[in-house]
Amino acid sequence: MIKRSIRALHTFYGLFIFGLLFALLFPFLLIPILFPTQFHMVGIINRWWAKGLFTLAFLPYEVVCMTKLDPKKQYIFCPNHFSYLDIPVMGLNPINAIFVGKSEMESVPVFGYMYRKLHITVDRSNLKSRMNTIVRSMQAIDEGKSLIIFPEGGIVSKNPPHMVKFKDGAFRTAIEKQISIVPVSIPFNWLILPDSETLRLHRGKIKVIFHQPVEVSEYTLEHIDELKKRVHDIIQTELSNENR
Repeated sequence: MIKRSIRALHTFYGLFIFGLLFALLFPFLLIPILFPTQFHMVGIINRWWAKGLFTLAFLPYEVVCMTKLDPKKQYIFCPNHFSYLDIPVMGLNPINAIFVGKSEMESVPVFGYMYRKLHITVDRSNLKSRMNTIVRSMQAIDEGKSLIIFPEGGIVSKNPPHMVKFKDGAFRTAIEKQISIVPVSIPFNWLILPDSETLRLHRGKIKVIFHQPVEVSEYTLEHIDELKKRVHDIIQTELSNENR
């Protein structure tokens, strides 16, 4: 009972810190909203937000980069997705990037406005929306942006840390635009904030691992399944090793 109460208090405190930091940073987020050419600021502010959140919420974190990522290059980041904590964790990304995420985020007051203006949203139940998202993702690449796309299509695995089959969107965009994919393993968030009816924070260390980029020059759309499997295997192998 005491542990459950402490977890509940920690969770509410974490949400409070999340909201407080958003309120403090929102004026800065208006800069890339009003001046789209300043889109690089989204990644910078996300790092401030994420580091502030985890520090003030007493959630230790570790960022591991298997190789140095080039800030002058564009990437498509593909992380596993078992927890709502994965979204702020990807704010620790050393490369400035925008999210491709669920359209449900748009319904959150104020936050939804920011998300809609700065990121790309998709209604995964709507085929037209999914196709439009691919088009918008390619346009974002043409504008010089890097993307964060959860290739499982949401929190759908019933057996973490084992992922489900990847969807095509991220890989189709990467092949057509010849953008390297960075596999990302987030091994412990499903333990720290499990996807359950009663979301509660648990003690633990957040860890995010940015793997070496996967070049796509050798792949065509006919070989998209091979590319998906390669990226899936890299992430899943790391998840399995970390959760032994």
